[in-house]
Amino acid sequence: MNEVVGRDDLLLVTLDTLRHDVAVELAAAGRIPNLARHLPGGAWEKRHAPGSFTYASHQAMFAGFLPTPAAPGPHPRLFAARFAGSETTAGRTFVFDTPDLVSGLADAGYRTVCIGGVGFFNKQGALGNVLPGLFQESHWEPEFGVASPTSFEAQVACAEKVVAELPHDQRLFLFLNAAALHQPNWFHLPGATRETGDSRATHAAALEYIDRHIGPLFAALSSRRRCFAIVCSDHGTTYGDDGYTGHRLGHEAVWTVPYAHFFLEPSA
Repeated sequence: MNEVVGRDDLLLVTLDTLRHDVAVELAAAGRIPNLARHLPGGAWEKRHAPGSFTYASHQAMFAGFLPTPAAPGPHPRLFAARFAGSETTAGRTFVFDTPDLVSGLADAGYRTVCIGGVGFFNKQGALGNVLPGLFQESHWEPEFGVASPTSFEAQVACAEKVVAELPHDQRLFLFLNAAALHQPNWFHLPGATRETGDSRATHAAALEYIDRHIGPLFAALSSRRRCFAIVCSDHGTTYGDDGYTGHRLGHEAVWTVPYAHFFLEPSA
């Protein structure tokens, strides 16, 4: 990462609440071709979330604690704040001296931009300003939120505008929190209704919706130079699993998340 930072643009996409099992099933069945073509080996990596809900997980990720590989460690991290005794900081880790990765990348010359999705990014109250406030520039509109059936399309259009307006020589760190998978998501499955509500099937349909529109995001981020991209879930969620519904709880469906990182090569 010490070679990547300063040379390439950076993209972090969190697919809010995406379950590992659903992500794996859809990739294996060929139902998310635009994402799958970028996944190393065409498959998601199984990892453990750093938190069981959006706020906790993103605070950890912005401190350099991305989802942890689901195998015995230690696992060297891509990014880490400098502190004595860290067992996951290695020679290839990008180490920053600020309280969080976002400001660390700003110190390294990056323009830091947040495109919010769920309520913790809506800037409508003190709590909703904490995470966006880490960035030099942040965007949120009701069209980006959980109640919008076209949220991801609107977020991608915003990202395209950000990239188009940026000076060519300016390095970019773009963060996008995709809200489409978060409840309510019933409207992404044809035939589903508000009364029937959300389910594992509507969750899967929401991921297919994201896949249909993620190509333009990747194209925009690789339009100026190579981009290092991280696409992952911040936590999973439950749909009646063992009697549980939702997240912010200690269930396997919440703690286990899909993760991938890869390079987006520059377009012609």
